[in-house]
Amino acid sequence: LITRPAARDMVRIRAAVNRSLRENFFRRDYIELETPMLQMIHGGAAARPFTTHMNALDTELYLRIATEIYLKRAVVGGVDRVFEINRNFRNEGMDSSHSPEFTALEAYEAYSDYNGMAELTRDLIQQAARDAFDLSEGEEIVRLADGTEYDFGGEWKTMSMYDSLSEALGQQITPETSVEELGAIADRLGVERDEVENHGKLVEHLWEHFYEDKLYEPTFVRDFPVETSPLVKAHRSKPGVVEKWDLYVRGFELATGYSELNDPIVQRERFVAQAKDALAGDEEACDIDEDFLEALGVGMPPAGGMGMGIDRLLMVLTGQGI
Repeated sequence: LITRPAARDMVRIRAAVNRSLRENFFRRDYIELETPMLQMIHGGAAARPFTTHMNALDTELYLRIATEIYLKRAVVGGVDRVFEINRNFRNEGMDSSHSPEFTALEAYEAYSDYNGMAELTRDLIQQAARDAFDLSEGEEIVRLADGTEYDFGGEWKTMSMYDSLSEALGQQITPETSVEELGAIADRLGVERDEVENHGKLVEHLWEHFYEDKLYEPTFVRDFPVETSPLVKAHRSKPGVVEKWDLYVRGFELATGYSELNDPIVQRERFVAQAKDALAGDEEACDIDEDFLEALGVGMPPAGGMGMGIDRLLMVLTGQGI
């Protein structure tokens, strides 16, 4: 910090971004919560958890991989607009865009959906850019570490996962396309395959092969396979698809948003499918969370949710590595 002014600048930029995010939520009547980091069941994302031991109860616990389950239980309890900015832990690889310990933002709003959360996310990011670098509204252009400029302004591009994959392959891919056909395509293209596979995983791997590191301008990729999105509501008009988007900026994923699944019967079916994948060897699959299912049974309103890595937001605003 003493010898590198850029390090001190990052401290100030990060503080300004976090303040901007909080003030934006407060203007929208959101309430900030802090939920448990030590959990009996890991859930809310597809990720490999860290484990630890609690001496007081002589039991194994997980460091949380996401805040989703507890925040949605708060929505059931009557906190209609809620967010949290806090640490998550994922026991996976490390590179310039992945850290095992990172700060995440998650937010949930009753009576919204993934369309509303996309608008919220765009505004959060654009306002953070203005506040961190003293920019005017409509001029959300930041200067990156390599001297280039990046424009966060205006409306952002959207694309459909299935439509864009079909276009790249030159053949129609739908939720009914078989695992065998998708696997043959993956083998032909040399796409890496998981030990435990399903339709959704193969579709996402194929899509990433063509697009993941090529989406430079801010782009919402919409409507994902149901198999890879166990906590997301089914699409209102497209069978086999869920109402989920991922936001890509400068070639990597920055944020995600859902129309939240609030049907306890369907949620149990999704958890059971995940548990079967876990038994088959999928280390990222989540367990059956009976407390969460009980909360959904009490009654959760329709809701939208979003999540974003704060470290990655700093990356896209500054051009630095994680």
